[in-house]
Amino acid sequence: MSKIPILIAVAAAVVALGLFVLVTDAPAYAGTDSETCNNCHVMNPMYENYYHAAHQRAAECADCHLPHENVIAYYFEKGRQGAHDVYVFSTGTTPEMIRANEHSQEIIQSNCVRCHQETVETVMMGAQPFDRQCWDCHRDVAHGPRGIANSPFQDSTLYPIK
Repeated sequence: MSKIPILIAVAAAVVALGLFVLVTDAPAYAGTDSETCNNCHVMNPMYENYYHAAHQRAAECADCHLPHENVIAYYFEKGRQGAHDVYVFSTGTTPEMIRANEHSQEIIQSNCVRCHQETVETVMMGAQPFDRQCWDCHRDVAHGPRGIANSPFQDSTLYPIK
C-alpha cells in the first residue's frame, strides 16, 4: 500500500493548521494582552470602558477575569472561556448584554481580594456585611463610567446584573 496519499494528507493538514495560526494570530490568545480580548467586535464597549478606567494602567483583562491560584487553573479557565466565546460568536448566540456569569463573578471577586488584600483586611475589621461583590460599590473602577462606550446596555440601573 502506498504511503504517498497519507503523506499528502498529513502535509495538507500541517499547511492548513499553519495558515490558521498565521491568519488568526492564534499564539496571541495564549498571552495576556488586553487588545487580544478586543479582537471580537462585541467586546468593543467593554474594552473601550476598560481603556479609560483606572485599572487600565495596572491590570490586563486576564488579571481580573482568570484565576491565579496556579498555572493549570489559569490555562484551564482560559481555554474554557475561550471555547465558550468561540461557540457563541460562531453560532450567533452572543447575548445582547454581555455580563459575567456567576462562575466568572467568583473569579473576579477573588482577584479583587487578591490584588487589594491589605485594603480588604482593613475593611473586614469593620461591621460591614460581606454579602456584596466589590463592584457593587466600586462599579466604575474596572470598566470606567458606563457612558463612555456607544453601547446603551452598560447602564446597570436600566439593565441590572442578574
